[in-house]
Amino acid sequence: MNDDGHFWSGRFEQPPHELFEQLNASITFDWRLAPYDIQGSVAHARMLSSIGVLTEEEFAAIEDGLHKVMSEIARGEFAFDLADEDIHSAVEKRLIALIGDTGKKLHTARSRNDQVATDLALYIQDQLRQHLADLAGLLEALLKQAQAGVEAIMPGYTHLQRAQPVLLAHHLLAYFEMFSRDYVRLWRALDAARVMPLGAGALAGVNYPVDREAVAAELGFERPGANSIDDVSSRDFALDYLAAAAGVSMHLSRLAAELILWSSSEFGFVEISDMFTSGSSIMPQKKNADACELIRAKAARVAADHQGLLSLMTALPLAYNKDAQEDKLYVFDAADVLLLTLPVMAEMVGTLSFDPGRMRAAAEESFTVATEVADYLVGRGESFRDAHRIVGQLVRKCIDEGRRLDELGLDELSGFSERFDEGYHEAVRLESAIERKASYGGTATASVRAQLKGAASRLEGMRQTLDELDG
Repeated sequence: MNDDGHFWSGRFEQPPHELFEQLNASITFDWRLAPYDIQGSVAHARMLSSIGVLTEEEFAAIEDGLHKVMSEIARGEFAFDLADEDIHSAVEKRLIALIGDTGKKLHTARSRNDQVATDLALYIQDQLRQHLADLAGLLEALLKQAQAGVEAIMPGYTHLQRAQPVLLAHHLLAYFEMFSRDYVRLWRALDAARVMPLGAGALAGVNYPVDREAVAAELGFERPGANSIDDVSSRDFALDYLAAAAGVSMHLSRLAAELILWSSSEFGFVEISDMFTSGSSIMPQKKNADACELIRAKAARVAADHQGLLSLMTALPLAYNKDAQEDKLYVFDAADVLLLTLPVMAEMVGTLSFDPGRMRAAAEESFTVATEVADYLVGRGESFRDAHRIVGQLVRKCIDEGRRLDELGLDELSGFSERFDEGYHEAVRLESAIERKASYGGTATASVRAQLKGAASRLEGMRQTLDELDG
């Protein structure tokens, strides 16, 4: 018999190879689960006491010992040892060292399989609560900038080419919609993480009359899992979290990319605060949008984290496999990224300084009202296809002569179509182009003000639900 300090060593004649110990250990990263592991252990011990497995005195000793372990960890006094394998064994060994044989009773009616899944679910719940609060902060920053930009006209883009005039507020509200959907997805991920695996045992359940509902209630879960095999073998809740995180990061990357472009000399639409930019070691004039570039880059990591866990879980047979030990690396990385990028983006958006004059000039110089001219001709009886061809010819003329559509006179226009009249010059005004887009969700001022009102109402609802969640 081998007694090398591992809880499972009784069956083995030889100790683990030192290289295998390095491969097998997760304590190098799962130490981050310590608060959740101890929280779950206290609830588990309380339940064992309630069903008579532990005496009240034993429970009190275990609870006190676990709190001492947590204090040691918080103070940086806890010695994490590779030989402990994982945070669960490390905590339990220290508990036994502190309180003696009573600590050996803690793991009754529990496996590391259901224990780690519970720890991870609790960790994800905490991260999601913070992400939701941070995302609400970003939505608020976007809304304030949109409210301030309700009169600013800019070119809207397709294929990164100037396309049609829109209000700056309308453009920013597009991001409000994207991140609002992310908010819903994060909430759904939180719901998925509030199903408790603890009490499932290794896979088949346990031989004790455990009160899983009581433990779930104490730990803040909605309910225990309905199938013990699924409880220990599934990481769907982590996949849901990573999918939602990847969506948030993807939208952050799109906003970051536009801010990079808009802040460049070629666009000049916005000034990013010095607080979120850096310079060059050789070029004194440079002001680089590094915060945006790094947010954009880190989105790739979060997408890879989601794909990584998805690949890890693919084709795994039931129930638990040690492969799942690697799940935390993906979750921790995604959480670390979002915990930084969301508040950085919120603070940065709140300090953006837009240049309405530069944006308007870009809209005026680039034939963004061409569709307005085509629709004007349609209103005068022209078919849309013929109107499209005529306006294309007008644009070609303007390009060749270095002119704008609003600089063409009726004498010139009549050579392209007899349907042109004095109404043409009203049709090519940017303000007219904006106000004609009065369809639901469009860029007309009244429509955008309605969108702003709706966005403010939804944000208030989000704030209320966050307050209830914290309560």
